[in-house]
Amino acid sequence: MIQPAWVRAMAAYNSEMNRRSYAAADTLSDAERRADGGAFFGGIHATLSHLVWGDHMWMSRFDGWEKPAVGIAGSTTLFGDWRELSAARVATDARIEEWAGRLTPADLAGDLVWFSGSTQREMRKPRWLTVTHLFNHQTHHRGQVHALLTRAGVATADTDLPWLIPRSVYS
Repeated sequence: MIQPAWVRAMAAYNSEMNRRSYAAADTLSDAERRADGGAFFGGIHATLSHLVWGDHMWMSRFDGWEKPAVGIAGSTTLFGDWRELSAARVATDARIEEWAGRLTPADLAGDLVWFSGSTQREMRKPRWLTVTHLFNHQTHHRGQVHALLTRAGVATADTDLPWLIPRSVYS
């Protein structure tokens, strides 16, 4: 099972990599960010919108955040404007880091039970596993964005976790 220190480290890493990804994407035109690059959710903007949506969906289950008003099909267009999406990402990351900072081992124990809109049934999974999924989901789709950014000729700088997160975050 994971520990709160791991969650804090992943929340910090998530925030830093999002800052780097958005800074790189900022150098592109809106058309370039919206171009379908063949990623699972199409292009950069759509994938990043889906990630904010996914974070809010999971955090509604973990910490009582308001659920997104749309389902997964609407996740890629939840934020139509780049500046709105960028601001939502910054605010979401700050809230995730705040939540991670107050987690206890008990918060990661037991099962999480929720109704899944995508499967149309109740789900029950170990809470620590679903928290792990929150960060794995980010890394997975952000990796797709990274590939699209690289293809577009921009870089996000280093992405290696051990060198990005200060020890004070997880000690």
